[in-house]
This record gives sequence, structure tokens and C-alpha cells, in this order.
Amino acid sequence: MNQLKNLFLLIISVGFLNSCYSFTGSSLTDEKTVQINEFPNNAALVNPTLAQQFSTDIQNRFLQRTTLKGTKQNPDILIEGEITDYSISPTTISSTTQQTSAGGTIQESQNKLTITVKVRYENKLHPELSFDKNFSDEAVFNSNLSQSQIETSQVKLVTDRIINKIFNDIVANW
Repeated sequence: MNQLKNLFLLIISVGFLNSCYSFTGSSLTDEKTVQINEFPNNAALVNPTLAQQFSTDIQNRFLQRTTLKGTKQNPDILIEGEITDYSISPTTISSTTQQTSAGGTIQESQNKLTITVKVRYENKLHPELSFDKNFSDEAVFNSNLSQSQIETSQVKLVTDRIINKIFNDIVANW
């Protein structure tokens, strides 16, 4: 009987707390619609699939993880921008060596992929939350990866991190 009473109190307490606090953590309270425009790739080095993939991924993130509805007319929130940097540069040369089939040695090295996206966020209901900001991230990887391996694994990793940063700045207002 005592356990039943404790269970009842627990259910009432959780219900009360849930009515007082939203567990979503979202700062978007009044906003109902969002328009996310294509992000063109204006970087000096162009990955031909990056613009379309990034645009699709950021749209999916907002439409799947918020209650916002996509629209093309008079949105409460407008998100647009451009990819401004896509670069692969050497970062380190390791002391680790590999033997080649011809009897030579090759020193292992790593490269760094950097992607930067400029974002313009306009909140028409709460203009004080709007911003223009650059978001950047990078990934370090072995230089022996092929271009297609870089594009399927490293680019996805970096763009997911950038989208997380954008999403958190807009939705969580961190």
C-alpha cells in the first residue's frame, strides 16, 4: 500500500514538473515556420556535392528535430548562407614509417579538412535573436585516404558538427 502511495506521488510530481518546465530546451516558443535556403559553395576549392548535401542535411535537422514547419512564404525564421571555405592541408608528419614493396620507407602523415559556413539567421518574431555568424570545424585524417573516402567520411563528420553548432545557436540559444 505504501509503495502504491509513493508511486502515485511520483506520477503527480512528474506531471507537475512537466507542466512547469519544457524538457525540449528549445528557445523557439512562438515560431511556427522556417525557410532554409540553399547554401551555395563559394569556397576556392569546390567539392561538387557539398552544397546540395549540406543544404539537405541542415533542412532535415530543423524539420525533424523541431516542431517548425517548412515554408517558402513569410517564414517566422529564415536561415541562409554560403560555404566560404573548403580546404585540405597537411598538418603533421609522423615518426612512424612504413616499408614499401620496393624496399623504401614512407613516413606517415596527416591532413586536415576545414569547412567554414557563413550563416545569416533572421528571426522575424524576435529580431534581437537574429545573427550573421561564421561556423567552422575540422577533421584530421591519415593522408592515405582517397578523395572519395574523404568525401564520404570526413566531410560528413565536419558538416554534421557545423550543423550541430548552428542548430544549438538557433534552437537552444546557447
